[in-house]
Amino acid sequence: MGIPLRYSVRNLWTRKATTALTAGGMALVAFVFAAVLMLDAGLRETLVSTGQHDNIVVTRRAAGVEIQSVVDRPQAAVVETQPEIALGAEGERLASREVVVLIALPKRDTGVPTNVQIRGMGGQGLALRPQARLLAGRMFVPGTAEVVVGRSIAERFDAAALGASLRFGGREWRVVGVFDAGGSGFDSEIWADSEQLMQSFRRQAYSSVVARLADPGSFAALKARLESDPRLTLDVKRERAFYEEQSQTLSRFISYLGITLSVIFSIGAMVGAMITMYAAVASRTGEIGTLRALGFRRASVLGAFLAEALMLGLAGGVIGLALASLMQAVQVSTLNWDSFAELTFRFTLTAGIAAKTIVFALLMGVVGGFLPAVRAARLSIVDALRAA
Repeated sequence: MGIPLRYSVRNLWTRKATTALTAGGMALVAFVFAAVLMLDAGLRETLVSTGQHDNIVVTRRAAGVEIQSVVDRPQAAVVETQPEIALGAEGERLASREVVVLIALPKRDTGVPTNVQIRGMGGQGLALRPQARLLAGRMFVPGTAEVVVGRSIAERFDAAALGASLRFGGREWRVVGVFDAGGSGFDSEIWADSEQLMQSFRRQAYSSVVARLADPGSFAALKARLESDPRLTLDVKRERAFYEEQSQTLSRFISYLGITLSVIFSIGAMVGAMITMYAAVASRTGEIGTLRALGFRRASVLGAFLAEALMLGLAGGVIGLALASLMQAVQVSTLNWDSFAELTFRFTLTAGIAAKTIVFALLMGVVGGFLPAVRAARLSIVDALRAA
């Protein structure tokens, strides 16, 4: 015969203060746990959404990121002429020779300089980024010292406002447009004409070549051909995979730090739950004896107290998750350790994160309530009734 669940609910409701404090401690831990997972998910989503599945990025072998890559003009020409590269409406190759440089701009709020990535693009650069759309102004004119800035750059840097002038590479660049790239990493970039950018920074080679495949299924053949050519020494990756790799270093740091903090905080929450449940056992010794005398088995008593601990954990998990969901309105700006440039992204809550948070909270409840539940189940009927 099992003890009804409403018995556990009633006992928690009777001890409102201790129940609220214990659940609150678990909610704090659940909040930290969920927030860290959301931060990592937001970072990954921002960088992965930067790439298109049918685009490729060609960089120097083992360069890893564009800022460290060198692709000279003959190599770029070889890539563009590959038969797998798609053609535009007018027969032009859908490929963009690109150069990436870093400049320092002072932030609007703090005035502290931070690295901002400038991307010089070829004529097909915008066509290769269908997620980007102009919010204000117009696109830069090729062959001129004009730039367009990503939405987050325009929001965080006064010097990058529409109509302003930026000075870098020994010349003035006029901001003629602001674009939105759908929350991708491009929102944290400034775009300009690649040839003008190369002249200003005295570059003789590009950083990468970005191109669209006529058939995404032809990627393996193109990759094998280009990477096996000893003249080229190039790496070929799908654009989505290329940007996903750039999230790994920062993502690992966030994950390790978050797990460490969650474990430390959870120990405190579980100790709090254990103390609460031990106190409940001590105050209800006579009640436990009565239950045993009425025929309820030790397993039923164990289950009843574990149910209370699980409900504490569930309450904490739900509250913590609800608080963490509010973080989706927060925008985070940090340095991407792979590209060395400022990157803006948001906390992202997914169904998987919600499920992990609830399971984590329930686990805290079980661990914190197990020993008190065992103590309650092991009380003998005679001793329990005598103590009452």
